[in-house]
Amino acid sequence: MDALWIYALGLLAQGLFSARMLVQWIRSEKAHRVVNPTLYWVLSLVASLLFFLYGWLHDDFALMLGQVIGYYVYIWNLGKMGMWKDATRFQRTAVLTLLSLVPVVALSGMAANWAAVTDTLFRNDAIPRWLVVFGSAGQILFSLRFLYQAVYSARRGESLLPAGFWAISLAGAVLILTYGILRRDPVVILAQSFGLVTYIRNLMLWRHSQHA
Repeated sequence: MDALWIYALGLLAQGLFSARMLVQWIRSEKAHRVVNPTLYWVLSLVASLLFFLYGWLHDDFALMLGQVIGYYVYIWNLGKMGMWKDATRFQRTAVLTLLSLVPVVALSGMAANWAAVTDTLFRNDAIPRWLVVFGSAGQILFSLRFLYQAVYSARRGESLLPAGFWAISLAGAVLILTYGILRRDPVVILAQSFGLVTYIRNLMLWRHSQHA
């Protein structure tokens, strides 16, 4: 029973990740170009928190690592898109502080019992160490797309989803899908299979817009 609700949590998180892609995909198809809706980043933020929890409950360091890297980029993009513009200074500070502290508090709680955590995450018979390294490499590559996107957007003064973002997404998704297959994790397999389709389609839309 415990395993079922943990998988349910993971499916909910991946459902939100898929929903963000679906929203972005539909709006891009309507515009005949790659668009960047605010809802994409809202869903990303909520899903990231849930999937970090799933990784923790599932004793999967690779999944947890990927969420921490992208989490703060989601917050930055929401700020660039004016998510907090109607809030007072106090409200904005309170919300951003709370959001920023959530991963810190979670990681601090893990650090308080670090010996047990490392035994669970890195000396887990269910996940060979080489597979943890492989999965972590995939998550790092996958998450680098958001660092690339943030740098690209910052240089242009607005939140954008450039072609490089989708290319890195595609490469990272292939690695994570392979990791999910090796881990026999249906949550990861379903999510990345859907993601591959949207990444390829966004690259096609971007190329089409460049030749229009």
